[in-house]
Amino acid sequence: MVRIHVPQPNTFHADVLSRAYNRDMEIPAFLYKRNIVSDIVQGVILGCVLAFITVMLLINHEVKTIQATVNGWSATFACSEPDSSMLLRDACAKILPAANSALEAAYWTTTVNSNGQSLSGEHQYLLHFPKGDLPPNHAFWSLTLTDLKGYMMANPANRYSLNDLSNLVPNADGSIDIYIQSTAPVGNQPNWLPAPSGDFKLWLRAYVPDQTILNGEYEVPPVIQAK
Repeated sequence: MVRIHVPQPNTFHADVLSRAYNRDMEIPAFLYKRNIVSDIVQGVILGCVLAFITVMLLINHEVKTIQATVNGWSATFACSEPDSSMLLRDACAKILPAANSALEAAYWTTTVNSNGQSLSGEHQYLLHFPKGDLPPNHAFWSLTLTDLKGYMMANPANRYSLNDLSNLVPNADGSIDIYIQSTAPVGNQPNWLPAPSGDFKLWLRAYVPDQTILNGEYEVPPVIQAK
């Protein structure tokens, strides 16, 4: 006895057709009519979507591979090299658009304090550099505050960064404290980097960085929550 299998109708398509008919809706042709062209078009669309997802996964993995995080600060020195692969260049474009080569500039970013909690203007923070431990460089350094997308935000002091020309006032032992908060610190305004009321991101740069930065010997101190 030979059994003949009769394919069952696609219940999903049948349900869609029924609902569309009852509501006098226009029914997409691909739900009831298949041909080689529609199959190819759908295949191409699906392939493009899968390719996009795959590329994004690869780029995200590459970002994690090239970044090193110490004391909450993430840094990479692999960008803008002439022999970089396309995947590496895409990863660099995601985290450091238009970045210079490591020999020209070193970049660190953080969105967390020393306890791994998000930086927010609701709190007050202290970035403490021991004497002689500001980012070693042969040009200059700068510390900038932005929103999480990398855009600067207006503040009453019209101050958006601190650098080696900011006339920072050292402590008695020669160390430097930078105050990161939404209100001016009493008696320490020269060392104040204004913060917004919400979450923010810090960018530290050293131009023409010293070899101690390039070989990973130098470490940026953590951002301490003071209040």
